[in-house]
Formats: sequence, C-alpha cells, structure tokens
Amino acid sequence: MLDPSSFIQETIDTIKNAIGDKKAIIALSGGVDSSVASVLVSNAIGKNLTAVFVDHGLLREGEADYVQNTFQSRLNLKYINASEEFLGKLEGVEDPEEKRKIIGEVFIRVFEREAEKVGAEFLVQGTIAPDWIESQGDIKSHHNVALPHGMVLELVEPIRELYKDEVRIIGAEMGLPAEMVNRQPYPGPGLAVRIAGKITPKRIEICRKANAIVEEEVQKVGLDKTLWQYFAVLTDTKVTGVKGDIRDYGYLVVLRMVESLDAMTADVPELPWEMVKTMSRRITAEIPEVTHVSLSVSDKPPSTIELA
Repeated sequence: MLDPSSFIQETIDTIKNAIGDKKAIIALSGGVDSSVASVLVSNAIGKNLTAVFVDHGLLREGEADYVQNTFQSRLNLKYINASEEFLGKLEGVEDPEEKRKIIGEVFIRVFEREAEKVGAEFLVQGTIAPDWIESQGDIKSHHNVALPHGMVLELVEPIRELYKDEVRIIGAEMGLPAEMVNRQPYPGPGLAVRIAGKITPKRIEICRKANAIVEEEVQKVGLDKTLWQYFAVLTDTKVTGVKGDIRDYGYLVVLRMVESLDAMTADVPELPWEMVKTMSRRITAEIPEVTHVSLSVSDKPPSTIELA
C-alpha cells in the first residue's frame, strides 16, 4: 500500500542524487501526471527545474489562465504561446493520425528551443504505469532522449511506477488544489483529436464551447467525481435542424462520458437523462453552428475513449 509521505521523501532524495545542481526541464500540460511530476522534482531541485507550458491553441476554455494561476508561485514556470506555429502547420489537415504527428513534431521543436535556452541536461516526464504497460515496457526507466537538433537529455520519470489514483494521492499530499488533482485526463493534442476533419479557428471555438458546456453540466450533478472523462466531439457531419421557425443546416456534436480506473478499459455508465438533455439543449442553443447532438455509448474495448 502506498505511503504518500514516504514516497515523496524517498523520491525527492533520489532526484537530488540523480540531478544534483544541474538543470532539468519538463513539459507541463496542466494534467495531473505532469503537474505532480513537476512539483515533486521542483521540491527536490527548486528553480533548476524549468516547467514549460506550451499553448498550442487547442486547449480547453480558460486552460492557459488556469495553469498559470495554479503554478506561477509553485514552479519556475515558462508560458509559451505557440498557437500560430501549431495551427499554421495543421491548416488543411484532416487525417487524425497526421494531426497527432504534426502536433508532436512542432511540440518537440518548440520544447527543444526552450531546453537549449535553459541549458537543461535532464528531461522530466510524468510517465505512469499504464503508459509503459500499454507499450509492452518499451518506455525504459532510465535512458537518454535525443532531440531533433542533437541535444541529448537524460530521462527522469519520478512517478512511473504509480497508477492514476496513486498519482492523485501524491498530488493531494503535496498540497495541490483538489480541482487540479482530480481533473479529468486531457489528450496531449488537445481539441485536435476532438475535431473531425479540418481544424479552423471557428471549429476550435465551437468544439471548445461544447466541451465547456459538457464539463459544466457534469460538475453540476457531481459526476466529475466518478467519471474518468467527459467531453464533446465536433464531427465533420452536417445535419438539418430547426431553430425558431427556420430550417437550419449545422454540425453534429457527439457527447462522450466514460468510467475507468486506468484508461486501459472504460465503460459508459448509466447517465442522468436530464443532464444529457440539458447538454443537448445548451449546445444547440448557445452554439448557432450546431443543430444536432448525439451520445456515444460504446465501451473500451472495442472503442477507444477518444473518438480520434
């Protein structure tokens, strides 16, 4: 059984011995894994850790402000708005795997620039147990990472043996806000995997607003404490609707809400029907471009949690 206090102290001691007075860098996404890893390592080496928060223009509503407000006083935090760089490369791209590839490549390029600026020798990652279990152990506990322009960093993974529930316990023990510790997982590519088809500023705005509505309604009924993930997907399908007395032609949005322990499997639970109906009413009323809302009821497996 995990003893959070002992784990924290032992990990801090290990990090101090491994990194010493050298510089380290971590990509802080605002998710619980990278947040806990950042604070753990910062508690060990202080300002020698630079936490880089990259805004790729595909974040949740209010996410940039939330992450900065939460960590500005806790970490040596560097915020980088690279949205133009990311969205420029994504223009016209429809294939979801190509989107992921582009976002990954641009992110590494942005991250490497910052690693070079701070003179980092170590790369901290918030890898947890399901990450390397799902990859058949391909992610090693200690190895060097070569960045595209030749920079080589030694990898540090302070929470790689923990599962998500244990990571949350460690975060709470270190005094991270409950809202941060218990927030739902969010994909690295952000809204890019929740927008089917081309990514445009308008479609990002639609998807971001729909996701905010889903989060608000889930939180209102207290399901944020039991659901693993809850979000909306903007499809590239258009359907006929009626708004007022006028026939309209707008987007289909799909709602996705699942329960899980570690994301390796996931189930769609019985959901309060009034909550689902409220989401549908709000999305079609508050987002003029949407005429139809549907609910995904597929478990993992055979489906994945995200739709793309």
